[in-house]
Amino acid sequence: MNKSPLDQWHQMLDAMDITQLDQVIDKQCVFHSPIVFKPQEGKRLTIMYLSAAFQMFKEADYFKYIKEIVQGQQAMLEFNAEIDGILIDGVDIITWNDDGLITEFKVMVRPLKGIDLIKDKMLAQLSNMSTFDKLKLKGGVLLDKLK
Repeated sequence: MNKSPLDQWHQMLDAMDITQLDQVIDKQCVFHSPIVFKPQEGKRLTIMYLSAAFQMFKEADYFKYIKEIVQGQQAMLEFNAEIDGILIDGVDIITWNDDGLITEFKVMVRPLKGIDLIKDKMLAQLSNMSTFDKLKLKGGVLLDKLK
């Protein structure tokens, strides 16, 4: 029996290695960011945002899931983090399909000071992408839309 995407998510975070992320995200996945108004649609954009967030939290002073609520094919994971001395509370709301692939990933964060800090850190992570990676991402997003 395959592991649930939630088990795989926890395993990747415990190992501090998200190279398997491509195997748990559905091609039509939608990512809801706490700092971007419009939902980000598609596997490549979801992986881009989750990879940047992973790197940001990997460099954080502290990050830990403290509560998990699972019902059917949905989960709410509450976390605490500390970045640059700012305490952050948040939730990841994850939905997956019958194939065990994540179809929606929504992140909510508080307080406002934490959101502002995350916005700055995420922008820094995303701007550090190489030109080649940005071109691959844009090309992949276009290909996803054609499919």
